[in-house]
Amino acid sequence: MTPPRRPDPPPMKTNDVRIAAGGTAAWAVALVVLLIVGLPSDDRWWIWVCVAGIGIGLFAMWYVPRLQAARARQEAARHKNQDTAA
Repeated sequence: MTPPRRPDPPPMKTNDVRIAAGGTAAWAVALVVLLIVGLPSDDRWWIWVCVAGIGIGLFAMWYVPRLQAARARQEAARHKNQDTAA
C-alpha cells in the first residue's frame, strides 16, 4: 500500500523579467563576439540566431509583467467570487 500523497509545495517566487534580461544580455554578448570574430559566409546565419534571441528576450521583458498582472487580477477575481458565494 502506498502512503498518502503529500500536498504540493507553494509556487516559488521568481523574478522572470530579470531572467529574460539575462538571456537577452547573453544573446547580445554572443552577437558582439560573432561580429568581432567574423564568420565565413556559410555560417552567417548564427548572427540572425543571436538577433532573434535578442528580439524574443525584449518581447519577454515587455510581455511577462503584463502576463503576471493579468494572472494576479484573475486570481483576485476568483477569490472575490468565492467570498461572495460563501
